Amino acid sequence: MINKIVATLQQAVEGIRDGDTVMIGGFGNSGIPYQLIEALRQLKVRDLVIVSNNAGVREEGIASLLRDRMVRKLICSYPRSNGSVWFERLYEEDAIELELLPQGTLSERIRAGGAGIGGFFTRAGYGTALADGKETRVIDGHGYVLESPLRADVALLKADRGDRWGNLIYNTAGRNFNPIMATAATTTVVEVAEIVELGELDPEAIVTPGIFVNRLVQRTAGIP
Repeated sequence: MINKIVATLQQAVEGIRDGDTVMIGGFGNSGIPYQLIEALRQLKVRDLVIVSNNAGVREEGIASLLRDRMVRKLICSYPRSNGSVWFERLYEEDAIELELLPQGTLSERIRAGGAGIGGFFTRAGYGTALADGKETRVIDGHGYVLESPLRADVALLKADRGDRWGNLIYNTAGRNFNPIMATAATTTVVEVAEIVELGELDPEAIVTPGIFVNRLVQRTAGIP
């Protein structure tokens, strides 16, 4: 019997090791797996490579991993936002690496990683420092940059509802980076607000099929 539900957040993040590449879903304040991030923080692993849209704010989410100096490299589009004090502090200390990507490029590199695509050409970043060290080509009179796929050891994601097979439905803007990250990691771990019985999810509304999910844990109510 397929059952991907685990009982605790600690069980959900078991096996994450020093040096792993971890994708973390979310956009702004939507779809961020705060409880899984906290469980990861408690593991006290080091030298992580984090792939996410931004670097968190204040002491929350990814910012807490930065504060505890668990992250060696950040691959993202928005490392600086209102309240992102920990990234700025580490960057000024030369204590963290940054790979900065246009948001569409970040999304497409993750999608390519999940789809098994070897790379793609994009006009974004051509002629700028973002293209340094990358292959470029002129196609039909326009300059393009060759971007490689992104994959991860682990993806930590958030969805609204799921069943024991790992099928997922998201809540509005929570459907941001989460679905593509689910396809691009060796191990995909998801926190959900509600776990339902098989057959309760409308098959036409399922965004992430369970084949892409390895572990599912229910969020603790009342905890951010």
